[in-house]
Amino acid sequence: MKAKTKMVHGGITGDERTGAVSVPIYQVSTYKQEQAGQPGDYEYSRTGNPTRQALETVIADLESGQAGFAFSSGMGAMTSIMMLFQADDHIIMTDDVYGGSYRLMSNVLHQFKIGTTYVDTSYPHKVEAAIQPNTRALFIETPTNPLLKITDIAKMAEIAKKHDLLLIVDNTFATPYFQQPLTLGADIVLHSATKYIGGHSDVVAGLIAVNSNDLAEKIHFVQNAVGAVLGPQDAWLLMRGIKTLALRMEAIEINTKNIATFLQAHEKVVKVFYPGLANHPGHDTAKQQATGFGGMISFDVGSGEAADRMLERLQYFTLAESLGAVESLISIPARMTHASIPTERRTELGITDGLIRVSVGIEDSEDLIEDLRDALEELQVVKSHSL
Repeated sequence: MKAKTKMVHGGITGDERTGAVSVPIYQVSTYKQEQAGQPGDYEYSRTGNPTRQALETVIADLESGQAGFAFSSGMGAMTSIMMLFQADDHIIMTDDVYGGSYRLMSNVLHQFKIGTTYVDTSYPHKVEAAIQPNTRALFIETPTNPLLKITDIAKMAEIAKKHDLLLIVDNTFATPYFQQPLTLGADIVLHSATKYIGGHSDVVAGLIAVNSNDLAEKIHFVQNAVGAVLGPQDAWLLMRGIKTLALRMEAIEINTKNIATFLQAHEKVVKVFYPGLANHPGHDTAKQQATGFGGMISFDVGSGEAADRMLERLQYFTLAESLGAVESLISIPARMTHASIPTERRTELGITDGLIRVSVGIEDSEDLIEDLRDALEELQVVKSHSL
């Protein structure tokens, strides 16, 4: 089954009892048992719900996994994955990681003695050097948020296998349409489904897919025990979003390439970060392991003051956190999505006050470029180059 067809026909897509072509919303908390202690397929909706299960089969199909799981948020999904580990375990994590992920690992889970080392995972030798006797997993984002670094998933899988580690991949930016980490050797793939999978800024959710029945059993146990499950209405919204995911990603990528090219040539832009540009350090790796470069761009205009002046003039870009919607969103990571990361750490990573992150939507790219051109007019000329 081709990718576009799988978006529409993968997993459970209808209702056999009524013939409905859309999975019903089973707004129910509990289920009748014929005898005490002998439930049918469903017992309690924290443990399993038909609408949520339909979504979970779809994400498993899209990621070529053995099983899928739906959670109330991307952070709920990530926290549930971290419940697989114990005190004194150690995890290696991509350095340029989403601010919420950094906050969870450094400000919450460290209280339970789960250690984290942040490494630029685009350099495999740095990953190998960071492995400790108690290391249990590699957690990577690729592309990263917000600097769009690329990590070689297959190489990370090789390292993980060599050292008996779990490989966990946050696939939010790439989406399962462009990239399937499980087919490259990952063990667990994670999505903030709030973003591209939902696609319409109307649902908060997280999804996980795993590559083995053993991991499926462990994740399901945690999902049921911790209880950060996705409600049936939100599960239904995600299934609706998935049906158009391929079309949206193709349209978004076309727009993104056009905008990246424009920004790369603009004299008032210091740096452009987009893996679809040929001079991006991870371009060749991204091209090898994914079928598209996605819809995220970051660019630097030199200072926080310049970024503010630019954002004040925009008409078609909504200043907001989140990404992956049909409408174009724009943000300043240092003060928004990555504000929870200490200033010195942001400086070390290159998340400057003048860094702007764009989630490109499906509007006409000419309108978006004209909007950016007008907004950049008042800025001082700076030396232009791309990364």
